[in-house]
Amino acid sequence: EFRGFERFILGRLYWEVPVIVQRLCGICPVSHHLAASKAMDSIVGVDRLTPTAEKMRRLMHYGQIMQSNVLHFFHLSSPDLLFGFESEVGKRNIFGIIEAYPDLAVKGIKLRKFGQEVIRATAGKKIHGTGAIPGGVNKNLSLAERDHLLENMEQMIEWAQEAVAIAAGYCVDHLALVQAFATFNSSHMSLVREDGALDLYHGVLRAIDASGNTIFDQVDYRDFNDYLMEEVRSWSYMKFPFIKRRGNLDGWYRVGPLSRMNTAGFIDTPLADNAHRAFRAFSNGRPNQMSLAYHWARMIEVLHCVEKIRELLHDPDLQGSDLVQRGERREEGIGVIEAPRGTLFHHYRVDQNDQVVFCNLIVSTTNNNEAMNRAVTQVAKAHLSNQTTITEGMLNQIEVAVRAYDPCLSCATHALGQMPLDVALYDAAGQLLQRKVKDGY
Repeated sequence: EFRGFERFILGRLYWEVPVIVQRLCGICPVSHHLAASKAMDSIVGVDRLTPTAEKMRRLMHYGQIMQSNVLHFFHLSSPDLLFGFESEVGKRNIFGIIEAYPDLAVKGIKLRKFGQEVIRATAGKKIHGTGAIPGGVNKNLSLAERDHLLENMEQMIEWAQEAVAIAAGYCVDHLALVQAFATFNSSHMSLVREDGALDLYHGVLRAIDASGNTIFDQVDYRDFNDYLMEEVRSWSYMKFPFIKRRGNLDGWYRVGPLSRMNTAGFIDTPLADNAHRAFRAFSNGRPNQMSLAYHWARMIEVLHCVEKIRELLHDPDLQGSDLVQRGERREEGIGVIEAPRGTLFHHYRVDQNDQVVFCNLIVSTTNNNEAMNRAVTQVAKAHLSNQTTITEGMLNQIEVAVRAYDPCLSCATHALGQMPLDVALYDAAGQLLQRKVKDGY
């Protein structure tokens, strides 16, 4: 069960689902809203939205990816990158950033605010909006809303480029650390456009192995059950997805910004595409396996989203009045989208009374479950081996490894150094040397 949602959604009317599932997350509710809406499009027999509806949803989604990635980078990760992993815990937080880098903090706040304003204009409100409905959307973008967003557009482009430069510069300037810290070979999976371009809203599934060889490609996401399985392990509340043909031991994979940069052949906006080329060159054209490179990839996505927002704001289709399509009713719907943290699957079945009778969710963090565990294992071996005591710096090394994946509980992973951790240090004989617990809230 994913926090009970797969059970208490049962019996609800299908058109309620896109609003209900947003309560899964206060950071990325739009992703669940749109994934569920795509599934419900199938339920009402719609395979292609009107141009206005699709572009409004895309605009909403770009605002979501932008604000979430900006929040993670500036609020949660920049203290690690700018102050160092071993820096004083009282300084290594957003308040330390505001004090030491006030201009950077303001830019981060305003970038996120812009993304939130895009969501408000398309979904009706910034959090838990109602813009997408089965078969389309319930509003277009007014000229006043468009003009308001265009006022700060060029500034957002400039600041997004600066954010990419900061993240890229960190990786280049700390090459040895980035190459060694929580770096391990894995497969990668994401949606891509049919021509191989990065596409965050819609596309086909592509998976590559650690060498960049194709595992599968051009897969209709509605057939994901033919390619992916989930394993339950007794020691974890989360499932462990894997690629069927590779088995549960070797079939695990990563998703999210790093994986999207690895699977995409190119990006269809010029500034982000140039940044993507530099990103790929950093790992000599091979799949980038460095967990810390997730931060760089996130900022490339922010730049891409800002470019796409600018492009869409000049599209007259957003002022169209043809908002909803209808088709022949179906009993099953699958919606897949690239959420900020990775590929997100929503699968539903609906009965003759319009009530949901089946729900399965594979959220982004679940897809990254094995990878996060391996990142923690690698960091623990590197920094806790041959030690007899656990220091604050060691704890933060583990936090940094988890934080790179921006898991769904990211709000708790850098709140004044209060990420909830329970770390036990044993010697080779299995004797407990020390246990250190850091409570969250």
